[in-house]
Amino acid sequence: MKSWQVYILRCGDDTLYTGITNDLENRLKTHNEKRGARYTRARLPVTLAYLEEVPSRSLASRREAAIKKLTRSKKLKLIAESEFI
Repeated sequence: MKSWQVYILRCGDDTLYTGITNDLENRLKTHNEKRGARYTRARLPVTLAYLEEVPSRSLASRREAAIKKLTRSKKLKLIAESEFI
C-alpha cells in the first residue's frame, strides 16, 4: 500500500500551491507538463517546496485542507522549518 504525501509547490510566479498524491514523481511531472491543476498550468515551472508523508488519503486530505487555510506567511514558515529542504 502506497503512502500519501501532502506537498507545497512554489510556482513560477512565486505563489504557493498545496496538493496531495500517492505518486509524487508522476504528479510533479504532470504539473510541469501543463496537465496538472488548472492553477499551476498558468504558473509554470513549479518546484517542490515542502513534503509531508501521511498514512492515508483521508488524513492527507485533512492536512491539505489545514495547510490551505494557513496564511502565506505561515506556509512560508512551515516550508522554512521543514526537514525537506
